Amino acid sequence: GSTNAVVHLLAIAGRVEVDLTLDDWDRRGRDVATIVNLMPSGKYLMEEFFYAGGLPVVLKRLGEGGQLHKDALTVSGATIWDEVKDVTNHNPEVILPLDQALTRQGGIAVLRGNLAPKGAVLKPSAASPHLLVHRGRAVVFEDIDDYKAQIDDEALEIDETCVMVLKNCGPKGYPGMAEVGNMGLPPKVLRKGITDMVRISDARMSGTAYGTVILHTAPEAAAGGPLAVVRTGDMIEVDVPNRRLHLDISEAELAERMAAWKPGHEVAEAGYAWLHQTHVEGADTGADLDFLKGCRGAGVGKESH
Repeated sequence: GSTNAVVHLLAIAGRVEVDLTLDDWDRRGRDVATIVNLMPSGKYLMEEFFYAGGLPVVLKRLGEGGQLHKDALTVSGATIWDEVKDVTNHNPEVILPLDQALTRQGGIAVLRGNLAPKGAVLKPSAASPHLLVHRGRAVVFEDIDDYKAQIDDEALEIDETCVMVLKNCGPKGYPGMAEVGNMGLPPKVLRKGITDMVRISDARMSGTAYGTVILHTAPEAAAGGPLAVVRTGDMIEVDVPNRRLHLDISEAELAERMAAWKPGHEVAEAGYAWLHQTHVEGADTGADLDFLKGCRGAGVGKESH
C-alpha cells in the first residue's frame, strides 16, 4: 500500500477521536506479508489486480491466514468475512498465496532515532534489500528548489553510497506536503546503472514510486526538527530491521546546532497559506489542522445563494 495511507488514516482517526499512532502501524503491519504482486513492489499493474479479483481476494487471503477480524461488520450489514469468503482468485500470479508472498514482512516500517524523534516511514517492500542497513555521507538539499538547482550538476560530490537529504518539504515547509520525497538520482549515478539510493525527507511520495525512500520525518525541518540541522558530510545510519534512523554526531553538537537553528522555509503572512502553516500538525499525527481534531462535521443551517 501507499505510505500516504499513514497520513490519511492518522488524520481521520484524529477527526473521530480514535487513538491511532505511528507505532500501531509498525506493530500491526510488521508481520503482514506482501501478497499483491503489483508495482512498485512487484511486476503487475493495477488493471491486472482488478481482473484478478481485487481487494476482496486479498481480504479472503488474509482471513485464511488469521490476519482479519472476520466478524467486523460492513456497511451492508453483513460481516467482512461473509462478503469475501466465496470470491475467486482469477490470477494467482497477481494475488499470491500467503506461503508464496513477495515479502514475509510488508506493511510500513516506522523508524526512530535522533534524526526522527517522532518517527519516519518507509515501505520495505519497495526498497532495495541491500540498503535496508546502510551508513552513508549526507548530501543535503535545503528545499526542493535547491535540489533542482544542484542535482544535474556534474560537480556535485555524490555517489551511490551517499544519503540524499531533502528538507523543508513537510506540512509547514511545503504546504500540502508535496510528493517530492522520491528524489530522482543524479545523472552521473544513473549512468553507472544504479537505480536506488537512500533518500530521506519530510515530504511524501506517490504510492506508485519505489526505492529506499524514508518519508514523513518528524518533526519536520520547518518545525525545527533535527532534520533541519543535518549538514552535507554528516554520516547517517539507517537500520530498518531495528527501526533506527541516526545522525552520527554527538548529543552536544546536535543540541548546539538546534539552538542556533533559524527557519529557512517560506512563511506566509496572510490568507489560507498562513492559516495552514500556523495550525497544521506534523505528519506523525496526520498533518491535519489542529482546530479540526475531534470534529466530525456539522449540518448546514441555511441555504447559500
